[in-house]
Amino acid sequence: MSLKHDAFPSSAAFDAIGSSLQSDDAERKDAVKKGNAIFAFTLKNKEGSTESWYIDLKEKGEVGKGDAPAGKKADVTLSLSDEDFGKLVGGKTQAQRLFMSGKLKVKGDVMKATKMEPVLKKAQTKSKL
Repeated sequence: MSLKHDAFPSSAAFDAIGSSLQSDDAERKDAVKKGNAIFAFTLKNKEGSTESWYIDLKEKGEVGKGDAPAGKKADVTLSLSDEDFGKLVGGKTQAQRLFMSGKLKVKGDVMKATKMEPVLKKAQTKSKL
């Protein structure tokens, strides 16, 4: 099942992150150990509509649509534009820069948010986004 949403071009990155996590059992376990959180991403497109995806690095090491896996709650929610998320996963900008300029909003555990970047980088190198 693809997580890509046509109105959110950068959402294809969630498929890349998911396949990156599923392709190597040791890497997935390592990502879960390092992340130890459920990360939610709320993206806003140019039309002003929003969609959410999550990356579960607390238990299963999986990616899905919505705020969190069923019955769970995200430890940290990152809100940004679809365009900025595309730049972030494409390696064209850094999360810290987006946060400082007000383009990335973080709700929840800010320290856990810093653990997300290595996972995005790994997906970026695997998929060449």
